[in-house]
Amino acid sequence: MNTVYALILVCAATTAQPDCTRETALDVITAKTPSVFACLMTGQASVARDQLLGDGRFTKVVCGGRP
Repeated sequence: MNTVYALILVCAATTAQPDCTRETALDVITAKTPSVFACLMTGQASVARDQLLGDGRFTKVVCGGRP
């Protein structure tokens, strides 16, 4: 089974969604997951648990083969 990594980017609201990248993010969180579905669920759970969203911020979850 291939490992899928969740890359959770926390970006400023003034950043356009397509421009929210690892380089422009205010914070970057990575997590190892067993599937793309698990990656997306991990991203959502991390946001809810850590309360990353606040005034002036948004999150973007990217799933991929390596962090």
